[in-house]
Amino acid sequence: MELHELSALELADALRRREVSPSEVVEHHLRRIDEHGARIGAFVTVSEGEARAAAAQAERALLEGRADAPLLGVPTAIKDLNLTAGVRTTFGSALGASFVPSVDDHVVTLLREAGLISLGKTNTPEFGLCCYTEPEVAPPARCPYDLARSAGGSSGGAGAAVAARLVPLAQGSDGAGSVRIPASACGVVGLKPARGRVSNGPLGSDVGGLAVNGVLARTVADAAAALDAMAVPMPGDPCWAPPLPPGERFLDATRRETGRLRIGRFLEPVIAEAAVDPECVRAYEVASSLLESLGHEVEDCPRPLPSEVTASFEVVWSVGAAAIPVPPGGDDLLRPITRWLRGRGRAVDAPSFVRAVAELQLAARRAIVATAAFDALLTPTLAQRPALVGALRDDEDPAADFEAQKRFTPFSAMANLTGQPAISLPLHWSEDGLPIGVQLVGPSAGEARLLSLAAQLEAAAPWHARAPEGF
Repeated sequence: MELHELSALELADALRRREVSPSEVVEHHLRRIDEHGARIGAFVTVSEGEARAAAAQAERALLEGRADAPLLGVPTAIKDLNLTAGVRTTFGSALGASFVPSVDDHVVTLLREAGLISLGKTNTPEFGLCCYTEPEVAPPARCPYDLARSAGGSSGGAGAAVAARLVPLAQGSDGAGSVRIPASACGVVGLKPARGRVSNGPLGSDVGGLAVNGVLARTVADAAAALDAMAVPMPGDPCWAPPLPPGERFLDATRRETGRLRIGRFLEPVIAEAAVDPECVRAYEVASSLLESLGHEVEDCPRPLPSEVTASFEVVWSVGAAAIPVPPGGDDLLRPITRWLRGRGRAVDAPSFVRAVAELQLAARRAIVATAAFDALLTPTLAQRPALVGALRDDEDPAADFEAQKRFTPFSAMANLTGQPAISLPLHWSEDGLPIGVQLVGPSAGEARLLSLAAQLEAAAPWHARAPEGF
Protein backbone atom coordinates (compact mmCIF):
# COMPACT_ATOMS: atom_id res chain seq x y z
CA MET A 1 0.00 0.00 0.00
CA GLU A 2 1.34 3.44 -0.94
CA LEU A 3 1.68 6.20 1.64
CA HIS A 4 -1.20 8.28 0.26
CA GLU A 5 -3.56 5.33 0.64
CA LEU A 6 -3.06 5.26 4.41
CA SER A 7 -5.39 7.10 6.74
CA ALA A 8 -4.03 9.79 9.03
CA LEU A 9 -4.04 7.43 12.01
CA GLU A 10 -2.38 4.68 9.98
CA LEU A 11 0.32 7.13 8.90
CA ALA A 12 0.81 8.28 12.49
CA ASP A 13 1.26 4.66 13.59
CA ALA A 14 3.77 3.93 10.80
CA LEU A 15 5.72 7.06 11.74
CA ARG A 16 5.82 6.13 15.43
CA ARG A 17 7.11 2.68 14.48
CA ARG A 18 9.74 4.38 12.28
CA GLU A 19 8.61 2.37 9.27
CA VAL A 20 8.76 5.65 7.36
CA SER A 21 10.13 9.10 8.17
CA PRO A 22 8.20 12.38 8.31
CA SER A 23 10.34 13.71 5.45
CA GLU A 24 9.44 10.73 3.27
CA VAL A 25 5.75 11.20 4.03
CA VAL A 26 5.86 14.95 3.33
CA GLU A 27 7.87 14.56 0.11
CA HIS A 28 5.49 11.86 -1.14
CA HIS A 29 2.46 14.08 -0.63
CA LEU A 30 4.18 17.18 -2.06
CA ARG A 31 4.89 15.19 -5.23
CA ARG A 32 1.22 14.28 -5.43
CA ILE A 33 0.21 17.91 -5.02
CA ASP A 34 2.62 18.84 -7.79
CA GLU A 35 1.18 16.12 -10.03
CA HIS A 36 -2.54 16.52 -9.32
CA GLY A 37 -3.18 19.72 -7.39
CA ALA A 38 -3.61 22.13 -10.30
CA ARG A 39 -6.12 20.09 -12.27
CA ILE A 40 -8.50 19.85 -9.32
CA GLY A 41 -7.84 23.38 -8.02
CA ALA A 42 -7.09 22.08 -4.54
CA PHE A 43 -4.43 24.53 -3.38
CA VAL A 44 -3.94 28.28 -3.59
CA THR A 45 -0.51 28.20 -1.92
CA VAL A 46 1.80 25.23 -1.38
CA SER A 47 4.23 25.80 1.50
CA GLU A 48 7.03 23.36 0.63
CA GLY A 49 9.73 25.08 2.67
CA GLU A 50 7.68 25.30 5.84
CA ALA A 51 6.50 21.68 5.44
CA ARG A 52 10.02 20.35 4.97
CA ALA A 53 11.26 22.26 8.01
CA ALA A 54 8.39 20.86 10.09
CA ALA A 55 9.16 17.35 8.85
CA ALA A 56 12.79 17.70 9.91
CA GLN A 57 11.66 18.88 13.34
CA ALA A 58 9.29 15.89 13.61
CA GLU A 59 12.14 13.54 12.73
CA ARG A 60 14.27 14.95 15.53
CA ALA A 61 11.39 14.48 17.97
CA LEU A 62 11.00 10.83 16.92
CA LEU A 63 14.73 10.15 17.24
CA GLU A 64 14.82 11.75 20.67
CA GLY A 65 11.79 9.83 21.90
CA ARG A 66 9.57 12.93 22.06
CA ALA A 67 6.80 11.51 19.89
CA ASP A 68 3.97 12.45 22.24
CA ALA A 69 2.03 14.49 19.64
CA PRO A 70 -0.72 12.09 18.49
CA LEU A 71 -0.50 12.93 14.76
CA LEU A 72 3.23 13.68 14.58
CA GLY A 73 4.43 13.93 10.99
CA VAL A 74 1.02 13.52 9.33
CA PRO A 75 0.34 15.92 6.41
CA THR A 76 -2.66 18.22 6.40
CA ALA A 77 -3.72 21.51 4.83
CA ILE A 78 -5.31 24.72 6.08
CA LYS A 79 -8.22 26.51 4.43
CA ASP A 80 -7.27 29.81 2.82
CA LEU A 81 -9.69 31.66 5.10
CA ASN A 82 -7.62 30.82 8.17
CA LEU A 83 -4.62 32.87 9.24
CA THR A 84 -1.21 31.18 8.93
CA ALA A 85 1.78 33.17 10.18
CA GLY A 86 4.32 33.61 7.40
CA VAL A 87 2.20 31.82 4.78
CA ARG A 88 0.03 33.74 2.31
CA THR A 89 -3.68 33.87 3.15
CA THR A 90 -5.82 35.29 0.33
CA PHE A 91 -9.34 34.70 1.73
CA GLY A 92 -10.17 33.62 -1.82
CA SER A 93 -10.06 37.27 -2.90
CA ALA A 94 -7.95 39.41 -5.18
CA LEU A 95 -7.80 41.81 -2.23
CA GLY A 96 -5.69 39.27 -0.32
CA ALA A 97 -3.52 38.07 -3.18
CA SER A 98 -0.31 39.21 -1.44
CA PHE A 99 -1.40 39.19 2.22
CA VAL A 100 0.89 37.30 4.63
CA PRO A 101 -0.41 37.19 8.23
CA SER A 102 1.85 37.65 11.23
CA VAL A 103 -0.26 35.38 13.48
CA ASP A 104 -1.85 31.95 13.32
CA ASP A 105 -5.48 31.23 13.99
CA HIS A 106 -5.79 29.29 17.24
CA VAL A 107 -6.94 26.18 15.36
CA VAL A 108 -3.80 26.30 13.20
CA THR A 109 -1.62 26.40 16.32
CA LEU A 110 -3.49 23.46 17.84
CA LEU A 111 -3.16 21.32 14.71
CA ARG A 112 0.57 22.02 14.66
CA GLU A 113 0.87 21.12 18.34
CA ALA A 114 -0.85 17.80 17.57
CA GLY A 115 2.02 17.09 15.16
CA LEU A 116 0.23 17.73 11.88
CA ILE A 117 2.29 19.30 9.10
CA SER A 118 0.50 21.72 6.80
CA LEU A 119 1.45 21.44 3.12
CA GLY A 120 -0.33 24.66 2.19
CA LYS A 121 -3.57 26.61 1.88
CA THR A 122 -6.63 25.07 0.25
CA ASN A 123 -8.88 26.81 -2.22
CA THR A 124 -11.98 28.69 -1.08
CA PRO A 125 -14.50 31.12 -2.62
CA GLU A 126 -14.14 34.79 -1.82
CA PHE A 127 -14.46 35.16 1.98
CA GLY A 128 -16.13 31.74 2.08
CA LEU A 129 -19.47 33.22 1.05
CA CYS A 130 -20.45 30.69 -1.65
CA CYS A 131 -21.14 26.96 -1.81
CA TYR A 132 -18.98 26.64 -4.95
CA THR A 133 -15.25 27.35 -5.08
CA GLU A 134 -14.49 29.54 -8.09
CA PRO A 135 -12.34 32.44 -6.82
CA GLU A 136 -10.38 34.95 -8.86
CA VAL A 137 -7.08 33.94 -7.22
CA ALA A 138 -7.07 30.27 -8.23
CA PRO A 139 -8.66 27.79 -10.67
CA PRO A 140 -12.01 26.28 -9.66
CA ALA A 141 -11.92 23.46 -7.14
CA ARG A 142 -13.17 20.33 -8.91
CA CYS A 143 -14.66 17.01 -7.86
CA PRO A 144 -11.95 14.36 -8.43
CA TYR A 145 -14.62 11.85 -9.49
CA ASP A 146 -15.69 14.10 -12.39
CA LEU A 147 -13.49 17.07 -13.23
CA ALA A 148 -16.36 18.83 -14.99
CA ARG A 149 -18.07 19.16 -11.62
CA SER A 150 -17.46 21.46 -8.69
CA ALA A 151 -15.90 20.32 -5.43
CA GLY A 152 -18.48 22.48 -3.65
CA GLY A 153 -17.64 25.12 -1.09
CA SER A 154 -16.61 26.90 0.76
CA SER A 155 -14.03 24.29 1.86
CA GLY A 156 -13.90 23.08 -1.74
CA GLY A 157 -10.13 22.86 -2.04
CA ALA A 158 -9.99 20.82 1.16
CA GLY A 159 -12.60 18.38 -0.11
CA ALA A 160 -10.80 17.95 -3.43
CA ALA A 161 -7.42 17.51 -1.72
CA VAL A 162 -8.67 14.81 0.65
CA ALA A 163 -10.64 12.93 -2.03
CA ALA A 164 -7.65 12.92 -4.40
CA ARG A 165 -5.34 11.65 -1.63
CA LEU A 166 -3.16 14.76 -1.63
CA VAL A 167 -3.52 14.87 2.18
CA PRO A 168 -5.28 12.38 4.47
CA LEU A 169 -7.27 15.11 6.24
CA ALA A 170 -7.70 18.85 5.98
CA GLN A 171 -9.04 21.63 8.17
CA GLY A 172 -12.12 23.45 6.94
CA SER A 173 -14.70 25.87 8.26
CA ASP A 174 -18.48 25.75 8.10
CA GLY A 175 -20.92 28.66 8.33
CA ALA A 176 -23.84 27.17 6.40
CA GLY A 177 -22.54 23.79 5.29
CA SER A 178 -19.08 24.71 4.03
CA VAL A 179 -17.46 21.50 5.34
CA ARG A 180 -20.34 19.14 4.60
CA ILE A 181 -21.12 20.43 1.09
CA PRO A 182 -17.65 19.61 -0.35
CA ALA A 183 -17.59 16.39 1.67
CA SER A 184 -20.73 15.27 -0.15
CA ALA A 185 -19.55 16.53 -3.55
CA CYS A 186 -16.14 14.84 -3.20
CA GLY A 187 -17.06 11.61 -1.44
CA VAL A 188 -15.34 12.16 1.93
CA VAL A 189 -16.31 12.66 5.58
CA GLY A 190 -17.11 16.22 6.63
CA LEU A 191 -17.52 17.04 10.32
CA LYS A 192 -18.98 20.32 11.58
CA PRO A 193 -18.53 20.42 15.36
CA ALA A 194 -20.98 21.99 17.79
CA ARG A 195 -21.00 25.73 18.33
CA GLY A 196 -18.23 26.65 20.77
CA ARG A 197 -16.36 23.36 20.38
CA VAL A 198 -13.53 24.80 18.29
CA SER A 199 -12.30 28.35 18.75
CA ASN A 200 -12.47 30.96 15.99
CA GLY A 201 -9.76 33.00 17.79
CA PRO A 202 -7.73 35.03 18.08
CA LEU A 203 -9.17 37.46 15.53
CA GLY A 204 -12.12 35.65 14.02
CA SER A 205 -15.60 36.92 14.72
CA ASP A 206 -18.93 35.68 13.46
CA VAL A 207 -21.77 38.13 14.00
CA GLY A 208 -24.45 35.46 13.83
CA GLY A 209 -22.70 32.60 15.64
CA LEU A 210 -23.02 30.42 12.54
CA ALA A 211 -19.43 29.49 11.67
CA VAL A 212 -17.19 26.87 13.27
CA ASN A 213 -13.90 25.23 12.30
CA GLY A 214 -14.22 21.59 11.23
CA VAL A 215 -12.44 18.85 9.33
CA LEU A 216 -12.64 16.83 6.12
CA ALA A 217 -11.17 13.32 6.19
CA ARG A 218 -11.48 9.94 4.54
CA THR A 219 -12.41 8.10 7.74
CA VAL A 220 -14.58 8.92 10.74
CA ALA A 221 -11.74 8.02 13.11
CA ASP A 222 -9.42 10.51 11.39
CA ALA A 223 -12.08 13.22 11.71
CA ALA A 224 -12.44 12.40 15.41
CA ALA A 225 -8.68 12.52 15.98
CA ALA A 226 -8.53 15.94 14.31
CA LEU A 227 -11.41 17.14 16.49
CA ASP A 228 -9.51 16.01 19.58
CA ALA A 229 -6.65 18.23 18.43
CA MET A 230 -8.85 21.23 17.66
CA ALA A 231 -11.27 21.15 20.59
CA VAL A 232 -9.23 23.29 22.99
CA PRO A 233 -10.86 26.63 23.87
CA MET A 234 -8.93 29.86 23.66
CA PRO A 235 -9.21 32.14 26.70
CA GLY A 236 -11.81 34.79 26.02
CA ASP A 237 -13.86 32.76 23.54
CA PRO A 238 -17.48 34.00 23.72
CA CYS A 239 -18.94 30.49 23.62
CA TRP A 240 -17.60 27.15 24.91
CA ALA A 241 -19.16 23.74 24.37
CA PRO A 242 -19.16 21.44 27.41
CA PRO A 243 -15.93 19.39 27.43
CA LEU A 244 -15.78 15.61 27.44
CA PRO A 245 -15.30 13.89 30.82
CA PRO A 246 -11.65 13.88 31.96
CA GLY A 247 -9.55 11.33 30.12
CA GLU A 248 -12.02 10.79 27.29
CA ARG A 249 -11.40 11.56 23.61
CA PHE A 250 -13.67 11.89 20.61
CA LEU A 251 -11.57 9.18 19.00
CA ASP A 252 -12.64 6.80 21.79
CA ALA A 253 -16.27 7.35 20.77
CA THR A 254 -15.60 5.87 17.31
CA ARG A 255 -14.64 2.59 19.02
CA ARG A 256 -17.73 2.32 21.25
CA GLU A 257 -21.00 0.53 20.59
CA THR A 258 -23.86 2.95 20.08
CA GLY A 259 -26.68 0.90 21.52
CA ARG A 260 -30.12 1.16 19.91
CA LEU A 261 -30.77 4.75 18.84
CA ARG A 262 -33.85 6.61 17.73
CA ILE A 263 -33.23 8.41 14.43
CA GLY A 264 -35.59 11.04 13.06
CA ARG A 265 -35.51 11.76 9.35
CA PHE A 266 -37.03 14.34 7.04
CA LEU A 267 -36.75 15.11 3.35
CA GLU A 268 -38.35 18.56 3.20
CA PRO A 269 -35.76 21.27 2.44
CA VAL A 270 -35.27 23.93 5.09
CA ILE A 271 -33.70 27.05 3.57
CA ALA A 272 -35.33 27.00 0.13
CA GLU A 273 -38.15 25.43 -1.80
CA ALA A 274 -36.19 22.90 -3.80
CA ALA A 275 -36.73 19.65 -5.64
CA VAL A 276 -34.55 16.90 -4.23
CA ASP A 277 -32.70 14.91 -6.89
CA PRO A 278 -33.72 11.23 -7.03
CA GLU A 279 -30.12 10.17 -6.33
CA CYS A 280 -30.10 12.26 -3.16
CA VAL A 281 -33.39 10.66 -2.15
CA ARG A 282 -31.90 7.26 -2.91
CA ALA A 283 -28.89 8.01 -0.70
CA TYR A 284 -31.25 9.02 2.09
CA GLU A 285 -33.22 5.79 1.75
CA VAL A 286 -30.06 3.68 1.59
CA ALA A 287 -28.85 5.29 4.81
CA SER A 288 -32.24 4.76 6.45
CA SER A 289 -32.22 1.06 5.55
CA LEU A 290 -28.66 0.68 6.79
CA LEU A 291 -29.53 2.31 10.10
CA GLU A 292 -32.50 -0.01 10.52
CA SER A 293 -30.37 -3.05 9.68
CA LEU A 294 -28.02 -2.02 12.48
CA GLY A 295 -30.89 -2.14 14.96
CA HIS A 296 -31.80 1.54 15.15
CA GLU A 297 -35.33 2.90 15.12
CA VAL A 298 -35.81 5.21 12.12
CA GLU A 299 -38.95 7.31 11.82
CA ASP A 300 -40.16 10.26 9.80
CA CYS A 301 -40.42 13.56 11.64
CA PRO A 302 -41.51 17.08 10.67
CA ARG A 303 -38.93 19.55 9.45
CA PRO A 304 -37.82 21.20 12.70
CA LEU A 305 -37.35 24.73 11.37
CA PRO A 306 -40.08 26.84 9.74
CA SER A 307 -39.59 28.40 6.32
CA GLU A 308 -39.68 31.85 7.96
CA VAL A 309 -36.11 31.35 9.22
CA THR A 310 -34.81 31.84 5.68
CA ALA A 311 -35.39 35.60 5.70
CA SER A 312 -33.64 36.00 9.06
CA PHE A 313 -30.77 33.78 7.93
CA GLU A 314 -30.29 35.91 4.81
CA VAL A 315 -30.18 39.08 6.91
CA VAL A 316 -27.49 37.64 9.18
CA TRP A 317 -25.49 36.19 6.26
CA SER A 318 -25.50 39.46 4.32
CA VAL A 319 -24.61 41.57 7.38
CA GLY A 320 -21.70 39.18 7.97
CA ALA A 321 -20.55 39.85 4.40
CA ALA A 322 -20.89 43.62 4.92
CA ALA A 323 -18.81 43.38 8.11
CA ILE A 324 -15.76 42.02 6.25
CA PRO A 325 -13.13 44.79 6.30
CA VAL A 326 -12.49 46.08 2.80
CA PRO A 327 -10.16 49.05 2.15
CA PRO A 328 -11.52 52.15 0.39
CA GLY A 329 -11.95 51.41 -3.30
CA GLY A 330 -11.56 47.69 -2.67
CA ASP A 331 -15.14 46.85 -3.60
CA ASP A 332 -14.17 47.13 -7.26
CA LEU A 333 -11.92 44.07 -6.85
CA LEU A 334 -14.65 41.92 -5.32
CA ARG A 335 -16.72 39.33 -7.17
CA PRO A 336 -20.29 40.37 -8.11
CA ILE A 337 -21.91 37.99 -5.59
CA THR A 338 -19.74 39.44 -2.81
CA ARG A 339 -20.61 43.02 -3.73
CA TRP A 340 -24.30 42.11 -3.89
CA LEU A 341 -24.28 40.44 -0.48
CA ARG A 342 -22.39 43.36 1.06
CA GLY A 343 -24.91 45.78 -0.43
CA ARG A 344 -27.77 43.81 1.12
CA GLY A 345 -25.98 43.80 4.45
CA ARG A 346 -25.28 47.52 4.45
CA ALA A 347 -28.98 48.18 3.85
CA VAL A 348 -29.93 46.42 7.12
CA ASP A 349 -30.31 48.74 10.12
CA ALA A 350 -29.10 47.68 13.56
CA PRO A 351 -32.54 46.94 15.07
CA SER A 352 -33.43 44.74 12.09
CA PHE A 353 -30.19 42.80 12.48
CA VAL A 354 -30.70 42.28 16.20
CA ARG A 355 -34.26 41.14 15.52
CA ALA A 356 -33.06 38.65 12.87
CA VAL A 357 -30.51 37.15 15.27
CA ALA A 358 -33.17 36.87 17.97
CA GLU A 359 -35.56 35.18 15.54
CA LEU A 360 -32.90 32.62 14.59
CA GLN A 361 -32.14 31.93 18.25
CA LEU A 362 -35.83 31.44 19.04
CA ALA A 363 -36.26 29.10 16.06
CA ALA A 364 -33.16 27.16 17.11
CA ARG A 365 -34.44 26.67 20.65
CA ARG A 366 -37.78 25.43 19.35
CA ALA A 367 -36.11 23.07 16.87
CA ILE A 368 -33.90 21.52 19.54
CA VAL A 369 -36.87 21.01 21.86
CA ALA A 370 -38.96 19.56 19.03
CA THR A 371 -36.30 16.97 18.16
CA ALA A 372 -35.03 16.21 21.68
CA ALA A 373 -36.53 12.71 21.61
CA PHE A 374 -34.16 11.71 18.79
CA ASP A 375 -30.52 10.68 19.14
CA ALA A 376 -29.78 11.96 15.62
CA LEU A 377 -31.50 13.42 12.58
CA LEU A 378 -30.99 12.15 9.03
CA THR A 379 -31.30 14.25 5.85
CA PRO A 380 -29.63 14.39 2.46
CA THR A 381 -26.54 16.57 2.60
CA LEU A 382 -27.37 18.25 -0.71
CA ALA A 383 -30.53 18.47 -2.79
CA GLN A 384 -28.62 17.91 -6.03
CA ARG A 385 -25.72 15.92 -7.46
CA PRO A 386 -22.35 17.69 -7.50
CA ALA A 387 -22.90 20.79 -9.64
CA LEU A 388 -21.10 21.43 -12.90
CA VAL A 389 -18.37 24.05 -12.59
CA GLY A 390 -20.01 27.41 -13.33
CA ALA A 391 -23.57 26.09 -13.10
CA LEU A 392 -24.44 27.88 -9.87
CA ARG A 393 -22.42 31.02 -10.57
CA ASP A 394 -24.17 33.96 -12.22
CA ASP A 395 -22.06 37.10 -12.28
CA GLU A 396 -24.71 38.95 -14.31
CA ASP A 397 -27.43 38.27 -11.75
CA PRO A 398 -26.04 37.70 -8.23
CA ALA A 399 -29.55 37.36 -6.80
CA ALA A 400 -30.16 34.39 -9.11
CA ASP A 401 -26.73 33.03 -8.10
CA PHE A 402 -27.73 33.16 -4.43
CA GLU A 403 -31.08 31.47 -5.09
CA ALA A 404 -29.35 28.68 -7.03
CA GLN A 405 -27.01 28.11 -4.10
CA LYS A 406 -29.95 27.87 -1.70
CA ARG A 407 -31.67 25.27 -3.91
CA PHE A 408 -28.43 23.30 -4.14
CA THR A 409 -27.88 23.10 -0.39
CA PRO A 410 -31.14 23.64 1.50
CA PHE A 411 -30.42 21.18 4.35
CA SER A 412 -27.00 22.04 5.75
CA ALA A 413 -27.54 25.51 7.29
CA MET A 414 -29.99 24.09 9.82
CA ALA A 415 -27.19 22.76 12.05
CA ASN A 416 -25.40 26.11 11.89
CA LEU A 417 -28.56 27.87 13.05
CA THR A 418 -29.10 25.45 15.96
CA GLY A 419 -25.40 25.06 16.76
CA GLN A 420 -25.67 21.25 16.72
CA PRO A 421 -22.84 19.05 15.41
CA ALA A 422 -23.38 17.52 11.98
CA ILE A 423 -21.52 15.15 9.70
CA SER A 424 -21.75 14.25 6.01
CA LEU A 425 -20.94 10.63 5.15
CA PRO A 426 -20.19 9.24 1.65
CA LEU A 427 -22.63 6.35 1.82
CA HIS A 428 -23.84 6.42 -1.77
CA TRP A 429 -22.58 6.82 -5.33
CA SER A 430 -24.82 7.45 -8.31
CA GLU A 431 -24.96 5.00 -11.20
CA ASP A 432 -22.54 7.22 -13.12
CA GLY A 433 -20.06 7.25 -10.28
CA LEU A 434 -20.76 10.55 -8.52
CA PRO A 435 -20.52 10.73 -4.72
CA ILE A 436 -23.77 11.52 -2.90
CA GLY A 437 -23.53 12.25 0.81
CA VAL A 438 -26.04 11.96 3.63
CA GLN A 439 -26.16 14.19 6.69
CA LEU A 440 -26.53 13.21 10.31
CA VAL A 441 -27.20 15.94 12.89
CA GLY A 442 -26.38 15.12 16.49
CA PRO A 443 -27.75 16.43 19.78
CA SER A 444 -26.44 19.70 21.17
CA ALA A 445 -22.72 19.30 22.02
CA GLY A 446 -23.19 15.63 21.12
CA GLU A 447 -20.24 14.97 18.83
CA ALA A 448 -19.31 11.79 20.72
CA ARG A 449 -22.65 10.10 20.02
CA LEU A 450 -22.63 11.36 16.44
CA LEU A 451 -19.12 10.04 15.79
CA SER A 452 -19.98 6.69 17.34
CA LEU A 453 -22.96 6.33 15.02
CA ALA A 454 -20.97 7.49 11.99
CA ALA A 455 -18.21 4.97 12.72
CA GLN A 456 -20.80 2.20 12.98
CA LEU A 457 -22.17 3.12 9.54
CA GLU A 458 -18.65 3.25 8.12
CA ALA A 459 -17.88 -0.24 9.45
CA ALA A 460 -21.11 -1.58 7.94
CA ALA A 461 -20.62 0.07 4.53
CA PRO A 462 -16.92 1.05 4.27
CA TRP A 463 -15.85 3.64 1.74
CA HIS A 464 -12.18 4.25 2.64
CA ALA A 465 -10.76 2.17 -0.22
CA ARG A 466 -12.86 3.91 -2.87
CA ALA A 467 -10.76 6.38 -4.87
CA PRO A 468 -11.28 8.46 -8.01
CA GLU A 469 -9.64 7.11 -11.15
CA GLY A 470 -6.36 8.73 -12.09
CA PHE A 471 -5.47 9.71 -8.53
